[in-house]
Amino acid sequence: MIDYDPVRPKWVQIYEVVRARIESGEYPPNHLISEVQMESEFHVARVTIRKATAQLREDGLIVTTPGMGSFVASKKASEND
Repeated sequence: MIDYDPVRPKWVQIYEVVRARIESGEYPPNHLISEVQMESEFHVARVTIRKATAQLREDGLIVTTPGMGSFVASKKASEND
């Protein structure tokens, strides 16, 4: 659970927490990003989680496979330079 800033959208704050976990290695490549688990952890509606995961996907941090779920993406080639 996080202390939400009331003047910023919750989905943005959740996105920032998950992004930080990915960048720190707490969530390594291929780690499952479970919407159900996030919904429970952050105490928000699924639609809020889906907005956060959509932004993570758009930023290339996660990859979603239909029927399997969302997983942390492998590091981009440019990050390995």
